[in-house]
Amino acid sequence: MTSDTPNKLIYIFLLIAASLMAASTLMIGSDASITRVTDFYGLSGGVVSENGHIIAALTFALVAVLSALVLIKSNTQTLKQALGLALMVASAVPLITLFSEQRWIASLGGFPAIGSGQGIIKYFALLALGVHFIAADRLSITQQRLLQMLPVVLVLLWIGGMKFTELEAKGIEPLVASSPLMSWMYQLWSVQATSNLIGIYDLIALAALLLSLRIDVLFVPALLMSGAVMLTTQSFLFTWSDALSAETLLSSGGQFLIKDLWYLANLVFYYQLTKLARIMQ
Repeated sequence: MTSDTPNKLIYIFLLIAASLMAASTLMIGSDASITRVTDFYGLSGGVVSENGHIIAALTFALVAVLSALVLIKSNTQTLKQALGLALMVASAVPLITLFSEQRWIASLGGFPAIGSGQGIIKYFALLALGVHFIAADRLSITQQRLLQMLPVVLVLLWIGGMKFTELEAKGIEPLVASSPLMSWMYQLWSVQATSNLIGIYDLIALAALLLSLRIDVLFVPALLMSGAVMLTTQSFLFTWSDALSAETLLSSGGQFLIKDLWYLANLVFYYQLTKLARIMQ
């Protein structure tokens, strides 16, 4: 096993998420998420704006096809680099729009109070994967580990921190209430207290993940805690009634949830790279 041959599970996660994103984006059409991106780049009212959802869907479809091809022909470095390039384009285009004021909640002081950008910061997970596929041979094992860990740290810090706001507490209420794993919390605590506890859990998982770089005994607990966050998010796809749609497969909310599969790919990578680092010591 080498650092540039990731577990097939990573490609499976990419294939599933990209396929669902491609199909649902095409069927949803040009919604607010697409319009915000095209407007940011000054493309409103033109051909690109009108067909932005088609371009986005084709980009996700390309990621899905390349992921499938890499699964079939795992030793083809050219395919991995092509996948890496596709991932970098797919992630960079929305990520740059974080410079738009529309991504931040003005009533909470703007940056770092994140609004529509919550779905955008998840593209850091794809960016990390893309960089690895293209440049793994130029990075040390330590750098590769940090590369895959940082997107997870970022989302746990940012979205975990938002849990302490009233806006986010009310925003997650329908999802938490729909879950047989979590709905009981509202029987014991208020909406805000429940959200605070979830935020505390996220921040503990974040701290454990960072400390696992130096404290080996925290490695497995940190992975399990971080992975549980992403897996719980995936469970909402099946418990929250607004996540799936007969007309579009995934709703816009469902798309927000499916993106956490990308973080599971980061965590699988982090696990593999850490095991490799230990072997090489």
